[in-house]
Amino acid sequence: MEELDQKIDYGNELASWKIPEYEKHERTKKWYILATVVSFLLLIYSFFSGNFLFAIILIMIALIVILHDGQDPAWLIFVITEEGIIVGEKFYDYDEIKNFSIVYKPKREVKKIYFEFKNVVKPRLSISLENMNPLPIRGNLLRYLSEDLERIDQPISETFASLFKL
Repeated sequence: MEELDQKIDYGNELASWKIPEYEKHERTKKWYILATVVSFLLLIYSFFSGNFLFAIILIMIALIVILHDGQDPAWLIFVITEEGIIVGEKFYDYDEIKNFSIVYKPKREVKKIYFEFKNVVKPRLSISLENMNPLPIRGNLLRYLSEDLERIDQPISETFASLFKL
């Protein structure tokens, strides 16, 4: 069988840049010591309360953090096209996206675009602007999507993730 190289046309590229797959936090020895103490106390609590499922979940979380911490995030290409957005190998049509918002506060190191999907089960998509100018990106997106002007700061979940370096 001959394999066909099918290239799907998503329209003209309006903007593109590289983004990290996830945000990697620099953790100090103090963070690891505190995380170990808290995990150990929660583990003791789970055994005394007879909640062994909680103990298993704590151990799994600790293993995931340890294994994940030794790796650097992969870099993906983010592309804004006339038909939708592309994140790495995944394409999102504008019809799937409810709106977008840009939070640009360089002094607090917050430079992100947020995409909310029409499907409530789909999580919000957070894209780092890196060193891109947000004004032309906003202009391109406004041609296809509505902007959520009520979002003026990053979501509380991302604030806590940054605060606790998760």
